[in-house]
Amino acid sequence: MASNLVIVESPAKAKTIQRFLGKTYKVIASNGHVRDLPKSKIGVDVEHDFEPKYITIRGKCDVLAELRKKAKKADKVFLATDPDREGEAISWHLYHALHLEEKKCARVTFNEITKDTVKQSIKHPRNIDMNLVDAQQARRVLDRMVGYKISPILWSKIKRGLSAGRVQSVALRIICDREEEINSFIPEEYWSVQANLLTPNSKKAIEAVLTGDKNGKIRLKSKEQTQKILKELQNEEFHVTSIRRSQRKKKPPLPFTTSTLQQEASRKLNFSPQKTMRIAQELYEGVKIKGKGTIGLITYLRTDSTRISESADTTCRAYIEENYGKEFIGQSSAEKNQNKHIQDAHEAIRPTDITIAPDSVKSQLTNDLYRLYMLIWMRFVASRMSDSVHETLSIKIKAGEYCFHASGSQVIFGGFENVYRYDNEKNTISTPMKKLTKDTNLSLQELLPEQHFTQPPAHFNEASLVKALEDLGIGRPSTYAPTISTLISRRYIVKEKKNLFITELGEAVNEMMKSGFSSIVDVNFTANMESLLDGIEEGKVHWKTIVENFYPDLMQAVEAAEHDLAKVDIADEVSEEVCEVCGRNMVIKYGPHGKFLGCPGFPECRFTMPYYEKTGVSCPKCGKDIVLKKTKKGRKYYGCIDNPNCDFMSWQKPSNVRCEKCGDYMVEKGHKLVCANPECGHVQNLPEQG
Repeated sequence: MASNLVIVESPAKAKTIQRFLGKTYKVIASNGHVRDLPKSKIGVDVEHDFEPKYITIRGKCDVLAELRKKAKKADKVFLATDPDREGEAISWHLYHALHLEEKKCARVTFNEITKDTVKQSIKHPRNIDMNLVDAQQARRVLDRMVGYKISPILWSKIKRGLSAGRVQSVALRIICDREEEINSFIPEEYWSVQANLLTPNSKKAIEAVLTGDKNGKIRLKSKEQTQKILKELQNEEFHVTSIRRSQRKKKPPLPFTTSTLQQEASRKLNFSPQKTMRIAQELYEGVKIKGKGTIGLITYLRTDSTRISESADTTCRAYIEENYGKEFIGQSSAEKNQNKHIQDAHEAIRPTDITIAPDSVKSQLTNDLYRLYMLIWMRFVASRMSDSVHETLSIKIKAGEYCFHASGSQVIFGGFENVYRYDNEKNTISTPMKKLTKDTNLSLQELLPEQHFTQPPAHFNEASLVKALEDLGIGRPSTYAPTISTLISRRYIVKEKKNLFITELGEAVNEMMKSGFSSIVDVNFTANMESLLDGIEEGKVHWKTIVENFYPDLMQAVEAAEHDLAKVDIADEVSEEVCEVCGRNMVIKYGPHGKFLGCPGFPECRFTMPYYEKTGVSCPKCGKDIVLKKTKKGRKYYGCIDNPNCDFMSWQKPSNVRCEKCGDYMVEKGHKLVCANPECGHVQNLPEQG
């Protein structure tokens, strides 16, 4: 009887696949990579054609010994690691580490872990795809070069333990640039006017918004301008000048890619990208379902394609017809995503069996598994359904020389929205609006003026950062989540109420990277590098060509940085504070979480205290010093030195200058001062420095 060995990455995946194959197959796990570059050195021989020096990963010797033993006895070895470049590289490393012969070894991949797919894949093995392997090697070597050559610069110029990364450093810059944009944003005042109007036979008001005057669109910039218009409107007659009814179609969403799944899971389920990927991995590798055993519930989770197989599309449309009706089946259309970075190697993320509805397996899944499976299932079903149709109503109302607009919409055919909705859009066409006709006179119930201020760009959250990275072509589906988690674990950024904020340490690292390694943190350069790396995967570029072109420029930048970059001020500056234990003047030191005051008599005297950087500004509440502080997570803010007796705090730097308009304190934003009172919003120039 033939003996076959199947090697996968994870024990969970091995357990699922073992069920689908007969007794002649033994499925075991390698538990991820078995070989990698050494941690103690760069591991790339730059003088001999940039050859990587791979070693067995610490702790993997026993695993490898067991794999070798089983491979030796097997008639055929199937390398069945994940169907992406990382999985291909693991298979290639296994091939060499296990000393396999080509005739004895075969590569198989499973886009979904179901009985039919696994059996079909085993019947149609292939050779290891060296283009995929080389694409992974190129990324690994480039990332290693950037990390091992630039990180020591950060250690010497800022502090030990810091790291730089090819994708990580660009992501950090994107966040820093957004924070800079937010901090320098000057809000502009504007007003709106809503008129609540009554028809002759209704007590329910129609809400209309002022949109223009005889000269066209109008923008109200001040209270005075608004009050003047309100006064004029009090004596005017309101009447309907036009009513426009139309229909608007909403197209169904595309099936999930890795990026869109991470974004929607964040928005709808409050999952971080890391959590989303962890749970999706479980759904892919196999979940025990009553009557079916352990099966993978979703297809492979790392993909940037929205393509769906013909069989999955046909099965889903049949399911929709049976459960919702023929009119809910969407028209067949090419699922082409126009994003130029798409690789289209795998299908979109979808359920492996559309007939396994989420509610039918709810009791057999954990809450998180159920919620994510429900999201993926609904999105896929919706993607094959028909458009939803909304009736829209647009009403123009005139009052003297001023124009108002009222509008509303309601669903007249739910289509895909019966399964999946982007938001909870409500019916906004009221009964009085429906009964309106042209030239209907309306009586004014009240005018509601409201002050607004323009808002700065939103802080990045994990989902919006993933979208930005994808749109810019930075990284790939498998790198989004680890990139963000690395930035957080390094304390370059912190997460507060879903938003990401830069820390003092993150600012220092970003400034140094911009000064010394501008190309590494350049968005266009990194996106272009991603395209070149994709070219390796497509067999268009040799991977060592990219590495040998990149290395000299990197080393030139490293040498210049060592010589030119100034050290971040982390010297032991002497402060005015006196040690409470021995009476020496305390010195400013720099620790893992920023600056602190330590006794210069260390280690004999170990007294320390917090360091507060004075700003030269007096507290608007109590008059004492305003100092630069940090939250527990490392985000900078300005607070009173007399805390907890005084609770003043501000995210922007306060000024000693008082607002000319209301007398409140002002904060610095770029080259302007802005009143801290949200109801005032006065802006004036920063006073010239003496």
